Amino acid sequence: MAAIVEFDHVFFRYPEATENILCDICLSFEKGSFTAVLGHNGSGKSTLAKHMNGILLPTEGTVRVSGLPTTDEEKLLDIRHTVGMVFQNPDNQIVANVVEEDVAFAPENLGVPSEEIRQRVDDALRQVGMYEYRLHAPHLLSGGQKQRVAIAGVLAMQPELIVLDEPTAMLDPQGRKEVISTIERLCRDRGITVILITHHMDECIHADRLIVMSNGGIAADGSPAEIFSHIDEMEREGLDVPETVRMIHDLNEDGYDLSYSALQAEACAEEIATAILRRRAVWQS
Repeated sequence: MAAIVEFDHVFFRYPEATENILCDICLSFEKGSFTAVLGHNGSGKSTLAKHMNGILLPTEGTVRVSGLPTTDEEKLLDIRHTVGMVFQNPDNQIVANVVEEDVAFAPENLGVPSEEIRQRVDDALRQVGMYEYRLHAPHLLSGGQKQRVAIAGVLAMQPELIVLDEPTAMLDPQGRKEVISTIERLCRDRGITVILITHHMDECIHADRLIVMSNGGIAADGSPAEIFSHIDEMEREGLDVPETVRMIHDLNEDGYDLSYSALQAEACAEEIATAILRRRAVWQS
């Protein structure tokens, strides 16, 4: 499948800084995929995100979006139509006093015809499960609902890729669950490419691919099951693993043979139950 974003030997450092924040990044992201980028504070993951729609430009190397280099100023508007960004604090992205007006804000600024804006706003709000709140005041919504409105505002621009930079960092567990469920559905059901920047281990288990960043470089790149199975390497990076992985690891240490692909709670429970029944059958035979 074709790549929608490509990093080609990208380095980045801020003006007057002596050290690079990104160090020789070579990555590509396929259209329609769901990638999680994990790393401790200062690892470079948010800096990576801001390179994907030209908020930041490489000091060395090239970032291409649908084949367009982000350094080409004439193509920057096209790039930002392709890549939508959602940040940590939804209050910083909400600009209107009514939900549907906020979602309409970006298409209006792009000169989209009124009839099409109406359709885009309704479609976007339905996609994130917020249509019934379209006439509500955003400041009266919960944190998770606000973040879903922010996502709807990006969807109304009809991007091919949404980059979410720690969108659940300020949310409670219920709000986090709402947002992760929403973005997973957008990828699986709508085919929108999703790149999720996070420091929550359990948010990564839904992804097709997991990239671990450390000190501005790529420490690991693979499926969540592959990456989380290397618990010692994760701990050396100062990162934990989901509770399901920890449980599977501990049971395997005690002689079980459980698959690390059972990352979600229900799958993990089923995997353990099957293993217990299998062991019991051996004992009884």
